[in-house]
Amino acid sequence: MKKVLLTGATGFIGSQVTAELLHRGYEVHALVYPPLSSEPNGLIPHEMNLLDSAAVEDFLTRNNFENLIHLAWYVGPKCHVSNLNMEWIVASLNLLQSFQRHGGQTFVGAGTCSEYEYKYGYLSEGETPTNPGTLYGNGKNAFYNIAEVFCRQNGISFKWPRIFNLYGPGEKPQRLMPSVINSCLKGEDVRVSDCLKFQDYLYVEDTARGIVDVFESELQGAVNICSGRPVQLREIVNKIAELTDFKGQILWGAIPAAFGDDLVVGNNEKLKSIGWEQKYSLEDGLIKTINWWRNNNV
Repeated sequence: MKKVLLTGATGFIGSQVTAELLHRGYEVHALVYPPLSSEPNGLIPHEMNLLDSAAVEDFLTRNNFENLIHLAWYVGPKCHVSNLNMEWIVASLNLLQSFQRHGGQTFVGAGTCSEYEYKYGYLSEGETPTNPGTLYGNGKNAFYNIAEVFCRQNGISFKWPRIFNLYGPGEKPQRLMPSVINSCLKGEDVRVSDCLKFQDYLYVEDTARGIVDVFESELQGAVNICSGRPVQLREIVNKIAELTDFKGQILWGAIPAAFGDDLVVGNNEKLKSIGWEQKYSLEDGLIKTINWWRNNNV
């Protein structure tokens, strides 16, 4: 059985990547901190603070892995401007160096569409400039630029899935879709921005399959993980209201619009070249997400 070491295994994306890897028959080891209260079926956890480079080095000295999927990063409050991005650049570089020193062969890092210069709207790997407007985007892009060269010089297969907007069960309640879903389910007025922007959204299970497909493929470098289709945020809000049979009011413009350009959509031809296909339409994904929140309402 092939082994893979995973960071961020219990997060919104990571939990789905874990499930996909286990489904495909991998022995999945996860660096987790703080320790888990319960262990997901099949996952082998190892308590580890990734910001402690000495502890990471000691662990990889005693436990060799040929495959590493690094999804962990700071995604807490104000993550796009937080100085903690600096710490995660250093921690990720130390992790990669330790991985290389102890037999690492394939490294997969979690990139983001935030690395691109948004003004171009339609974003393609290797063509659209990467000129991030946030500390988070710059942190990811800085790590990408260094890691790509480091892996090439040391004979490590380097893959960088650039993850676009996603949604699904377990997303943070304050994000757009969960907040609208919960307001609709509770019969409360829905308070949103003007929702006139067009974004590229992908259901989290499709995102996880894309990451694992890239891991198993011969692709190298950046690969957009996205639907390739723009959808206006207003359409999403209206669809949620329809699917929940919402009878209240939608208060457009009640809160400020988030930063970002009016159109952000990814070119996913590179991802589709390895056989990946989107399984869930926007409506399919919203139905599954709404049903999850019906049973897990906060």
